[in-house]
Amino acid sequence: MTGWLDGYTALITGGGTGIGRAVAHRFVAEGACVTVLGRQLDPLTESVGNSPDPSRMHAIQADVLDSDQLHAAVAETVDRFGKLDTLVANAGIWDYQRQLTRLTAKELSDTFDELFSVNVKGYFLAAEAAWRELVKTRGSIVMTLSNASFYVNGGGPVYTASKHACLGLMRELAYELAPKVRVNGVACGGMNTDLRGPESLALQGRSLATSFAKKGADAAPPPIPLHDSSTDPHDFTGSYVLLASREQSGPITGQAISVDGGIGVRGFATAAGGDHL
Repeated sequence: MTGWLDGYTALITGGGTGIGRAVAHRFVAEGACVTVLGRQLDPLTESVGNSPDPSRMHAIQADVLDSDQLHAAVAETVDRFGKLDTLVANAGIWDYQRQLTRLTAKELSDTFDELFSVNVKGYFLAAEAAWRELVKTRGSIVMTLSNASFYVNGGGPVYTASKHACLGLMRELAYELAPKVRVNGVACGGMNTDLRGPESLALQGRSLATSFAKKGADAAPPPIPLHDSSTDPHDFTGSYVLLASREQSGPITGQAISVDGGIGVRGFATAAGGDHL
């Protein structure tokens, strides 16, 4: 029995850790060949080595803010696997919920520039590098969005604004690239990953996984309807497979699937976020 992505080729940015790595391994398990791209080579190499089939994975060290490197990565993927069916725009950073009132003007300016560059410009540049090959295969782009693309307090104001921007970018590209290329998103909730923060806030060495570890096994469940749902990135990968498969989601474009444990139907937790002011 073949998988939903048998014969497909995908390029995943930020594919060395977290949800990017989980999606890469799921795609391979579903029959795809996958190139994973990231700034650090070691996590990429480890991701390939731990793949269900390392022969169908390829690692490329590149920066999502370098257009030339992205174009080279697309060309290398096509040269190695013959085509490109899916781009998963995924590389990103989090602001660790740093509120406006906890930012100086300089920190705000620097954090905005850094976070929007990675989270939004990185998606733009990846799409620009890939769209020509995706037109040839009538392929798709799947963007990693967030519950912060729709709701507040999934991050601080800079992260929330960046993910709202990604939602708008996804919808605009869905229009501009139709009918040849479908563009969709997966709006993930919190998960246990190696997600890092911006250098401008000296948070580049902090990992979200560390925060999960500190809470321990006896930590209270998160305040979401599916509070007993897993935070393992692999449990979030099904929607990526669905949206990448033209046989399963051919009529779907410009849509975001929320995989957030039901945040949209959650009741009120606190009335205001500024009671401490």
